[in-house]
Amino acid sequence: MIGSSTPTLKIWSYVLSGVGILTMLLGFLGCLGSLKEIKCLLGFYFAFLLLLFAAQITVGVLVYTQRSSLNAAVGKYVENIIKNYGIVTNQTELQEGLDFAQEQMSCCGWIAPEDWRRNQKISENSSVNLYPCSCRNLSSYHSNSNINGTGNDTDTSEPLPEQRSGFCTTTSRDNWPVYKTGCMNSIQTFIMNNFICIIGVCIGIALLELFVMTLSMCLCRNLDQNYNKLARYS
Repeated sequence: MIGSSTPTLKIWSYVLSGVGILTMLLGFLGCLGSLKEIKCLLGFYFAFLLLLFAAQITVGVLVYTQRSSLNAAVGKYVENIIKNYGIVTNQTELQEGLDFAQEQMSCCGWIAPEDWRRNQKISENSSVNLYPCSCRNLSSYHSNSNINGTGNDTDTSEPLPEQRSGFCTTTSRDNWPVYKTGCMNSIQTFIMNNFICIIGVCIGIALLELFVMTLSMCLCRNLDQNYNKLARYS
């Protein structure tokens, strides 16, 4: 499947790249301010860290309080990708991401594998029984299944095909050889299993930011009030 890049992914890549560059620049200015004893740079660095800390807390509170709405929005987004999978060519990156997530997390669809029955290719194709290859559960792979377009039956005694995207075919229309768990449940299970680690990382980052903010403010306050280092470089 060949298609143009998704505008949304491009925008987010630019945003994240800009944030990373800005963070590195401000970190450099903070180091420069502490080494050269430039008060305004230390104050600017402290203000940026304070703003970043407040933004992280705000995002965390919004995600927790709006988790139901967020879950519904993500669900609609994924279901739209599933519905247009193999049809809309400008969603290539999103479809590849969905394939990767389903394969790595051993899941199929957002709520359940039945989400894929809304896909236009699967629902409109009555002559061939299609299912998503990335959902394939090797332990329940049917002995008479074959890859779409090959025209050759594949026996389970032979090595299974390596196709991990697109559509495969099966002899049964109602019993696909796929994972039975939706990706929403897999994600929730992953978060719950790693909840302590996630909270620990968040607390560690927050404490590190507080420590750096305190250090920068102490350095700024301990500099000579009447000593302006900026004049030296003007």
